[in-house]
Amino acid sequence: MDRLNGLLAFARTAEFGSFIAAGRTLGISASAVGKSVARLEQDLGVRLLQRSTRRIGLTEEGKLFNERVRRILDDIDDAEAMLSRTRETPHGRLRVSTPIVTYHLLFPVLSEFMARYPEIELDIDFNDRIVDLIDEGVDIAIRSGDLPDSRLVARPLAPFRLLLCAAPSYIERHGSPSGPDDLVNHYGIRFRFPNSGKLQGWPFIGGSAEPQVRSMLTCNNTEALKGATMAGLGISSMPDFLVREALRDGKLRTVLDDHVDGRGQFRLLWPSNRHLSPKVRAFVDFLPDRLAATLSGS
Repeated sequence: MDRLNGLLAFARTAEFGSFIAAGRTLGISASAVGKSVARLEQDLGVRLLQRSTRRIGLTEEGKLFNERVRRILDDIDDAEAMLSRTRETPHGRLRVSTPIVTYHLLFPVLSEFMARYPEIELDIDFNDRIVDLIDEGVDIAIRSGDLPDSRLVARPLAPFRLLLCAAPSYIERHGSPSGPDDLVNHYGIRFRFPNSGKLQGWPFIGGSAEPQVRSMLTCNNTEALKGATMAGLGISSMPDFLVREALRDGKLRTVLDDHVDGRGQFRLLWPSNRHLSPKVRAFVDFLPDRLAATLSGS
């Protein structure tokens, strides 16, 4: 505690340039502040403050030391705030931005989250647009792919696989391709990313060149993609969780399974604020484990 008191006395003196002002903020006398700083300097074997009759300034060593001390004290404040927040009941509006397709992932588990945290009001934006969490005031986003924004913290969520699918009616009319080269004789339904305008690549093993396929339809909405595929318009690439029921019920079939390697990963993203609010912490702690359990069937 003596060392911590010395750091506090030094930091406040460096901030205000006065033992008297530092003592007022710490609730001790100016003399006690001066003695604490002097003991700290003695322990370190270096002068930290340049004293004069008008003002107290930092030596070069003191400037360097002050930067590190401020970080240490900030971390202590954060730790205390974290413990205090764990005693708070998570409440308030929680804004979540997530791709439209994750509707199929989230809704089986959200009722449990809302029952566990009844004072949290979920405000979910199902939108394939890439939002700026900080500028738009969004608490959490769910995204896949590259994460270039260093202002965000990421936590792995649910892994998934991209499959190539077609309706039985389409396969009856056109047959099932036996290899990627056969796709030249088939129709494709392609997904276009809303933010970049690029077509989603089809996930062939080894990242081989995109095969030639005639596009019957291009859209930027995964629900429309699924609907067009189930209507027998062509072959499309969709995540496994989106088509699980349709495959089980025989409304869709997978094609080229031996040639496809479509592993993907969703992540939770949130701004890297120093203090994580209880409502965000509740969501971040709940969703990954619960979602993993649901997908594994447990």
